[in-house]
Amino acid sequence: MQHPTSDKTANGWGEAGAGEGTFVHRSHSLAGDVYEAIFQQLMSLKISPGSRITVDALVKEFNVSHTPIREALGRLEGEGLVEKRHLVGYRAAPQITRRRFDELYELRLLLEPSGAAKAASAMDEAKLLQLQEAAGVMARSEGRDERLRYSTFARQDAIFHDRIMEFAGNELIRQTLTFQHTHFHIFRLMFHSRVTEEALNEHDDLLAAFAAGDSAAAEEAMRVHIECSRDRLLLAFD
Repeated sequence: MQHPTSDKTANGWGEAGAGEGTFVHRSHSLAGDVYEAIFQQLMSLKISPGSRITVDALVKEFNVSHTPIREALGRLEGEGLVEKRHLVGYRAAPQITRRRFDELYELRLLLEPSGAAKAASAMDEAKLLQLQEAAGVMARSEGRDERLRYSTFARQDAIFHDRIMEFAGNELIRQTLTFQHTHFHIFRLMFHSRVTEEALNEHDDLLAAFAAGDSAAAEEAMRVHIECSRDRLLLAFD
């Protein structure tokens, strides 16, 4: 996988010579950029589920110190994508099983369609704008780097669904779904452009229902979206 490069050499990051690893473009914070790079590798399966993640190897790959690597891995651990084991170190979280997959989708179908209906009833212009920004529609025009586009959409999809549950007004349901890290685990099942393209079309249907303040349409659009997502990703278990 290729990451954005930088010609900066100060502060222990930047160019280290030809062929000496992968570089991280610094925008806001080095730890944040390292996090984004590792997140991208996890979501696109360059780092395979269950595989060991060696801090020293990442230090060499990204040409940074241990501190931003450990900060990034700590954040990923909090999101359920990385596990830290005593005396062993870090590993990518294992891939979800078929049983866990079925359970997650059963949970989503029980909670999210009704949540979408409630969110539609409470919709206003400001909330609709937040949903439009989070829906990931702009991912269609973010260039040809499919791995980056895929990992970006995985996060946007998580934010989009979280905002809907926020606007539904039931914090316990929202926290329950967030705690499962549902979207990150599901998106790691399959790296394929179809997963994003079809989901974006379904997001458009949801946005139309929210814009109309139509609770019944929002509930149905969410149900269809979750069922289609389930059917797309079931192929990963074949």
